[in-house]
Amino acid sequence: MNDINIVLVEPEIPENTGNIARTCAVTGAALHLVKPLGFGTESSRLKRAGLDYWDKLDIFYYENLDEFLAKHGNDELYFFSSKGRRTHASVRYGKGCFLVFGKETAGLPEWLLKRYPDSCLRIPMRNTLRCLNLSNSVAVGVYEVLRQSDFDGLETAGEPTTFLWED
Repeated sequence: MNDINIVLVEPEIPENTGNIARTCAVTGAALHLVKPLGFGTESSRLKRAGLDYWDKLDIFYYENLDEFLAKHGNDELYFFSSKGRRTHASVRYGKGCFLVFGKETAGLPEWLLKRYPDSCLRIPMRNTLRCLNLSNSVAVGVYEVLRQSDFDGLETAGEPTTFLWED
């Protein structure tokens, strides 16, 4: 099992899912896609956003949210929502945790948030605005989990692969 699992429930925008796949690939997170998807998995927009990273990540598909919960309902699940009671940084994430995100236009279903109220997390933002972009929200969540583990397994020291300036 991967140390981090990203779950997208009924994602609608292929570019967001492609960007998230790229984030999963570079961080070692698994990507779980819960249908129905708002695009085909052969979409050129999806493929382009994910670049050539598709073969570098673990990806799992579920026919619906019930199937996902039947398989992972007892795992360490965190539901990202503007309705969460706690912030994403107030939690101590364990290995193998699942960060669950809803579709771009509606978020996660209300019944799901009510079922797991203590596992609903929010990313702080101005209260006059609705939400961050889905791919940005996933990146914020993933990197908080990684920060808590001191970026275990990722390159954090040594020479950068490219230099942006000369000394």
